[in-house]
This record gives sequence, structure tokens and C-alpha cells, in this order.
Amino acid sequence: MATNNNTALVVGANGVIGTNLIDYLLALENWNVIGLSRKGGENAPNIQYISVDLLDAEDAQKQLSHLNNITHIFYAAYQDRPSWAELVQPNLTMLENVVNTIEPLSENLQHISLMQGYKVYGAHLGSFKTPAKESDAGHMPPEFNIDQQAFLEKKQQGKKWNWSAIRPSVVGGTAVGNPMNLALVIAVYASISKELNLPLRFPGKPGAYDKLMEMTDAGLLAKATVWAATNVQCANQAFNISNGDLFRWNELWPKIAAYFNIPLAPPLQMQLQMVMSDKKVLWENIQEKYDLKKHSYETLSSWGFGDFVFSWDYDFFADGSKARRFGFYEFIDTEEMFFKLFDQLRDEKIIP
Repeated sequence: MATNNNTALVVGANGVIGTNLIDYLLALENWNVIGLSRKGGENAPNIQYISVDLLDAEDAQKQLSHLNNITHIFYAAYQDRPSWAELVQPNLTMLENVVNTIEPLSENLQHISLMQGYKVYGAHLGSFKTPAKESDAGHMPPEFNIDQQAFLEKKQQGKKWNWSAIRPSVVGGTAVGNPMNLALVIAVYASISKELNLPLRFPGKPGAYDKLMEMTDAGLLAKATVWAATNVQCANQAFNISNGDLFRWNELWPKIAAYFNIPLAPPLQMQLQMVMSDKKVLWENIQEKYDLKKHSYETLSSWGFGDFVFSWDYDFFADGSKARRFGFYEFIDTEEMFFKLFDQLRDEKIIP
């Protein structure tokens, strides 16, 4: 890799957040990037990938012990588990193994960026105060985002590096194999509906159709993450990051149907994880028919996450003014974001 001023360690390099963050860093000047994931990746100019099991402290030490020039850690890794309580141990352990390995080695470490979300505000538990603010009171554990931030706060005491906590809403991106990719859920659901000559129905709870929502574009999120990591006024701060607008599914859903050229029908509550579980062969036939890339149905279908989002029969948004007060002014239109992502999925031959 070239000799640049900054070396970023991107943890969770193959996820929807990590891939966009890496792309953004490589487009800037003076950044080398090292990407960590279980799968690794293909090295290229200014980017090196390392395959590592971050749940294993010995493997983390073995694979990362040569990294003595890291200036910024961007932590966006995530391990899914069946319950909220079970999420804590693996997700806290991975962060601890990264920081405890890298911090003693990299004397020039400047910043650790932690990717969080609205779970900090209890958004996953039910109706929560909106707009949520970074200064809002905490809630009853378990919650791994809170434990991760507490670990960083304690670890940072007396050190020359600082941290930031970035809190996006639902992230919009095109990465395949991500357990939380709503745009891909909608695109595959719409494509299958069209192939079956069915209208497009909103599958969530009836009360979710007219509630206020917001999203966070993965590209915008990358810009905000690097901004917070490289501006001294953002040291040891948390920031809500969203597109800057609000929407309701009852306004957006008809436009999504029109994009896919499908008739619209009234919402019908259904569990996507159940009704889409038998569509693997159908999807493989769609891939053959339209000459799509042969991604496995399992890597494309985050149906459980779709059910989760579409079950929010309460407003889901936060106050993003703190980031603007600190100097981040980027925004993006959410409707345009969805259609751009659908276009990209088509261009990449993931959907017909």
C-alpha cells in the first residue's frame, strides 16, 4: 500500500456500512484502508483485507498483531443472535478484541468510531420518544450498543485518542449478504410479486403504514462517519445521522409499486419470513430467466429484518440537528435514495 497520512481499520468490511465506508475513504486523499471480516476480500491499491474471527481473542491477536500504524478504527461489525440478551456478549467481545489488540500497538491511534443505531433509544422495544436526541435518558438493558460505548468511554480515559458514536436510522445500501438490508428486501419481494402476477401489498402491521419514518443512505453515512472521526470538535460525542427528511409508507409504497411496474393493492399483514420461505426455487428460476448473478436466495432474503421494520406501528425518527450544529450539512432525498438503490441492484444484475 502507498504511504499515506492516515490508515483506517474498517471492522465489518463486507457489510452495507463497511463497503460504502471503504469506497468513500479510497476516494479521498491520504488514506490507506485495512478491511476486517470473516470472509476477507481482494486486495487493491491502498486497500488490504484480513480474514479474522473477532470472537476469538487468539485469532484476533494472530491476525492483527502486525498492525502498528492504525490511525483510525471504524467499527461497523455485527453478529446477529436470536434475542436481545444474546446479542450483548458476541458484539461486545468483538469490539474488545479489536481495541485491546490494536491500541497498544498503534502509537498514532487518533480515533475510534463506533457504529450504533436507534436501539440506544429503545426503538427496537416499542414506541419511543421522538424525535430521539443524543441526550435522551437510557433504558433498561440488555443493549449491546450501550455496553460498547461504555467500554470505549472507560478505555479512552487518559488516552490521546478519542471516540465518536454514529447513530443511523435504517441504512439504505446494496451490499449482498447483509442481515439488515431493507432496500434489498423490498426489491426481491417486489420482483417475486411481479413474477407471480401479484399486486404489491405492504406486508407490515396496519398501524405501520401511516407512521413517520426516516432512513440513512449508506453513502451519506460514510461521509458523516469520516467527518466525525476527523474533526476535533466531534471528539467523544454521539451523533444521529439520517437523510434529513421523513416519509410514510402509505406515500412511498405506491411509488415503489410504480417503479417496479406492479399494480398496488391494499396492505395485507403477513410474515415475510414465513410466506417467502418456499420461494427459493422460484427465485432461482428468475435468476435463470433474466440472466441474473447467482447469489444464493439465503444471502438476498433478509426477511426477518423486513418483518422487524414493517412491524413498527409507531413513529421512528431522531433529531439530527446536533450534527448540523457541529458542521455536517449533507442530506439526501429518501425517495431518490430508494430508486437509486433499485437501479444499482438492476445494474449489478441482482434483481431483474
